[in-house]
Amino acid sequence: MNNIALLILRIVFAGSMLYGHGLSKFNKLIQGDLSFANPIGIGEAPTLILAVISEFIAPIFILIGYKTKFFSFFPAATMFVAAFIVHMGDPFGRVEKALLFLAVFVILMLTGPGKYSIDRKFS
Repeated sequence: MNNIALLILRIVFAGSMLYGHGLSKFNKLIQGDLSFANPIGIGEAPTLILAVISEFIAPIFILIGYKTKFFSFFPAATMFVAAFIVHMGDPFGRVEKALLFLAVFVILMLTGPGKYSIDRKFS
């Protein structure tokens, strides 16, 4: 039953991150529009590239359960920045989604992908 729960977590949260957040950023990058927020001071283009890795590329690997513990770090880090830097001081309703994503990706970092994953097929 735990393996099914991990599969559902991976599909729902990685799929939501990919489609709801990452796809638009990926399209923005592909179109050459590098304007983006710069909350940690590394520049707009590097921040956008990191966001694409965290919200588009990593969720693809999480969905299929490939190197889930490793790839879950990227969206977790991004959601940490979103919750505690970007939305710090905002009403809880604005921070809540980032905290939920952060919690799930930290859980996946700790547990791994479960039985129904590419990693388990090759282990």
